[in-house]
Amino acid sequence: MKISSLPKRELKRRLSVEGLGLNIGPFNIKLTSSLPVVADGLEQLYGDFDLAKEADFTDFWVSLAAPSILRRWFRPQVNFSFDGYTPFKPLPQKQAFAMFEWGLNWCVANNAHQYLIIHAAVIERNGVTCILPGTPGSGKSTLCAGLVCKGWRLFSDEMALISVSTGEIFPIPRPVSLKNQSIEIIQHYSTGVVMGEIVMDTAKGTVSHMRPPKSDVELSNRPGRARLIVFPKYKKDVDPNLVLLGRASALLKVAENSFNYSVLGLQGFELLRELISGCDCYDFSYQSLDEAKEILESLV
Repeated sequence: MKISSLPKRELKRRLSVEGLGLNIGPFNIKLTSSLPVVADGLEQLYGDFDLAKEADFTDFWVSLAAPSILRRWFRPQVNFSFDGYTPFKPLPQKQAFAMFEWGLNWCVANNAHQYLIIHAAVIERNGVTCILPGTPGSGKSTLCAGLVCKGWRLFSDEMALISVSTGEIFPIPRPVSLKNQSIEIIQHYSTGVVMGEIVMDTAKGTVSHMRPPKSDVELSNRPGRARLIVFPKYKKDVDPNLVLLGRASALLKVAENSFNYSVLGLQGFELLRELISGCDCYDFSYQSLDEAKEILESLV
């Protein structure tokens, strides 16, 4: 049963009363919130996701709520809580859905140690899975969104989940987070794109989220194996440049972008070594999404 099958009134009731169970990639989430902005975001961006079954194990119990009765009405704020723990300071209530996305990233990165977790977008084309590690401002999410709009399969725009037991990458194709100028770039790049509410004045600037393609959500249970690792970097007024990396340099760069490499210790090193040995690795600077698409598609 999909979220889109719920009438808006029932969606709000479940969210505010017993909580809404969501199947998101390899995780089941139980979300509780009475805030309309949260229900609106789920309806708009998560409609193709399955509702979790009552008998399913819940990985993360999360809530989005005002920190006090007063804060529901006077300068309204929202808290994100995970199993009753509030890891962040309250945010303005208009940022509640964005806080859900950011908070869920935190939950996975800090608890899902059955995976080596790399801060990266992951996409696939012609059966070739490509990891795009990147720091904030590198343009990885913009590049990821642009390629997904042109037919690449979305695994994730935020994290590569590499199974400790099998080495496979497990998809978690959630809405793609876009900031500032990237929002307008993607809106013009693909006329069919569905964007969530645009929220201004966050800690990350102006943010919005792109709805993931239905076909990619339906492939959430189909993992892949990485064959490419590309470190993207948007650079204005430069020609695209693709540079092959040595495996030692690539390993160090991926380790720097991992959330839990040090937590996994030797197991993490061995897993990362196997990952790098099976991939061609590149540094890639680009300015135009069309040029980037052409070059990356030549690699797959």
